[in-house]
Order: sequence, then structure tokens, then C-alpha cells
Amino acid sequence: MSGTLGIGQIIGGRYRVVRYIDEGGMQFVYEAYDSLMERVVALKTPKNRSSTKRFRRSAIVAARVNHPSVAKTLDYVRDGDERFLIEELVEGEDLSKALLRRTPFLDPYLAARVFHHLAKGVAAAHHAGVIHRDLKPSNVMVVGDYSLEAVKVTDFGIAKLAQEEIDEAVAGGDTSLSMSQTAVGALPYMAPEAIDSPELVSYPADIWSIGAMIFHLLTGSTPYGTGLRAVKSILAAEIPPVPTFLSRNPQFSALSKNVLDLALKCMQKDPLARPSADQLVQSCGDLYYNSSPRAVGVVKRVDYNKYGFIRTDGEDVFFHVDSCYGPELPQAGDEVLFSSYEGGGAYRAYPVVKLSSTDGA
Repeated sequence: MSGTLGIGQIIGGRYRVVRYIDEGGMQFVYEAYDSLMERVVALKTPKNRSSTKRFRRSAIVAARVNHPSVAKTLDYVRDGDERFLIEELVEGEDLSKALLRRTPFLDPYLAARVFHHLAKGVAAAHHAGVIHRDLKPSNVMVVGDYSLEAVKVTDFGIAKLAQEEIDEAVAGGDTSLSMSQTAVGALPYMAPEAIDSPELVSYPADIWSIGAMIFHLLTGSTPYGTGLRAVKSILAAEIPPVPTFLSRNPQFSALSKNVLDLALKCMQKDPLARPSADQLVQSCGDLYYNSSPRAVGVVKRVDYNKYGFIRTDGEDVFFHVDSCYGPELPQAGDEVLFSSYEGGGAYRAYPVVKLSSTDGA
């Protein structure tokens, strides 16, 4: 158990702490049982007591957002000197843990699906007059791993607090920046104006952050690096380099280009030149990605470096090397991620992505 609460502790007369889940730069997160509504919820509390009043204001703002791609804010509780935000419990992992643990990048079909989910969630928030301000992989929850049963943006309730901490860290210089977990985690996905002129941050800053996350998912790298080294490059907002494997295979190159181009439009230096969230939803809907579930199997064999079979719990699945995405072709014994479709004589896999040999983040 970590954080400040104990298992079995009752909050607000109705929320019983079940287990500690995780912590971020701003908060501790627990699973709790709501005895009144008889449901399991996420219970969040700020680490810094000086933030409690702002925590309440942010919770009220977050409650205005209601969309399937956004984790719902359910309640706000004051219990003594403590403050708690009650959210829908998303049974999954954050984007990095769910999708970037076994491979540094996603194929363009998966990237496009994540793109669309994020755009719809942020568009709903913008319609409600809410700016997230702290969009990054740890604030996006994924249910169903690579099959993407759901993608939900979280932490609208503490985003303003995070922005204030980031602003203070930026104003304090390199030392303050390097000491702030929130700022360091957010930097790779922060819009130039969020660093240079935080008082001007508005809806387009969220659009930049979405573009930066999709660039990362598609290419395997954050657009301008990480940590303090990213600041100068973000402020310059030059087009970042792109790995060659995105355009190498003609079966994937068209969609990869379309997803990448849209992400780069989101990352234009001039906030007014970026698409609105509504425009982004429309553009993502035009990407023609598929939504087939994904499975993991082991390559049984590869014949003549042209085709092979993937061993699964059921029937073997045929694949051609032209259906493989990424800089490395899978070999016998490699674990792969794939979707399968009925074909002549055997199921066929497309796309096929080689997974890493270990399950480390």
C-alpha cells in the first residue's frame, strides 16, 4: 500500500478504499467501493494540501464533460482536511503501459484509432468549455490493450493544477523544471505557447498535445525528445525527423502518411493554424482505419523470407512478409501482434508487428 490512505478506510461515509492503484505528479489514485450506489470507483486525492481549493474548482469544471472517450467525474468529497475526486474506474492501463510496453510504436491502423478516440474526447471537453492543459500518455487510459475496447482521457479534474505547477517550474528555470515530475512528464507533449506564454494557453494547446502523442505512437519517438532538451526544439517547432520504415512498405505507407500529416498539422507553431477539435474528429473519421481485435502469437516458421505461419491457441494463421509493419521482419520464435481474417484454406494475418522479447516498460 502506498499513499496516505489505508485499505478499508471509509471516505465521506460511503467510499471504502479497496486498494492503491498508482500515483502521478499531482495525486494518489485508489480503487474504492461506493456503498451508496453499489459500484467500484476511482478515488483521487491531491498530494499537496495547498492545492485543495483549486482541486475542488477543477473537479466542478471536469464534471461538465460527459463523453464515452472521457473518464466521468462522479463526485467530489470533503472529509476533514482532505479532498477527494471520485471518477469512473477505468479497468485498464495508461497509454504507455498498455500500448508501448512491447513495441515502441503502433501500426498506422492502431494509431489512427487512438487518434480518433482522443480527438472525440477532447472535442467533447472543448464543447463544454474545458481545456485539459496536461494531455500526455499517463492521462489516457486504455481498456483491452491492443484491441482498444475503450480509450478514455482522464484527469480533467487536476489538469489546471498540473498547468500551474508546470508554469511555476518553467518560471523557476532548469533546476525547477528538472525537480518537477509533472513538468518533466508533460514536456514532450507541451505546445510552444504552454512553455513560452502559459497565460495564452487555450484550446489549440490540447490539439498540439494530441498531435505529439500520435507522432510518438506512430514513429516510436517523441517529436522533440524528452526532458529539458526538448524545450528549445518545441519552441522552434520545426518538422521533426521521421523514421524510414513508415514509408517503406506500400501496404502501410499511405495511411502512415495521412496519420503523420494530420499529427503534424496539430503541431503547427501558430495555434490558429491548428485544426479545431471538431475538425480533427472529422479528419480522423476520414482515415479509413480498421477496428479488428488484435491477438498475440508466435511465428512458427518463415519460408523463403516471403511467408510463414503464426502459432496461436487455435489454428495456425498464415502471413506474408508484405503484411509486416516496422523496421524488422519477424523470424521463427518471435512473438507478434496481429489481426486475422478468413482466407483461402487458412486465416490470414494483417497487419503483423514484431513484439519485444521482454515485457518491460
